[in-house]
Amino acid sequence: MTIDWTSFTPWTSLAGGVLLGVSAALFILLNGRVLGISGILGGLLTPKQGDTGWRLSFLLGMLAAPLVAGLLAPEGFLKAPRIDAGYGLVVLAGLLVGVGTRYGSGCTSGHGVCGLSRLSPRSLVATLAFMAAGFLVVFLLRHVF
Repeated sequence: MTIDWTSFTPWTSLAGGVLLGVSAALFILLNGRVLGISGILGGLLTPKQGDTGWRLSFLLGMLAAPLVAGLLAPEGFLKAPRIDAGYGLVVLAGLLVGVGTRYGSGCTSGHGVCGLSRLSPRSLVATLAFMAAGFLVVFLLRHVF
């Protein structure tokens, strides 16, 4: 395994991790809710009275944030991700992630960021399962198939 040093961005990654951690902590402190994206999106699919506004605002903010960052960031600071797959495979992967989050009762942000920080044993098992499945799929796709 080698590191692509031209794409290695430790300071940007650290800043993103700090922002995610602070956001998750503030969200649970101010709202009493875990910052799990699949739960926020799932709440829009089965809406409750007075619950739709903040969920929709949160998801729209997630979609708008990269656009705003692209406008404000210096030239070359943000790099577009390279995806070596067609649209069909990306859609299939998204659907599989959605099924996995329902089966696992949460996503990587809910279990991996918020659950682990609350020392949840269930979240530890879920995060280990997410990571193991990811490692296995990448290994199989890159070295076996």
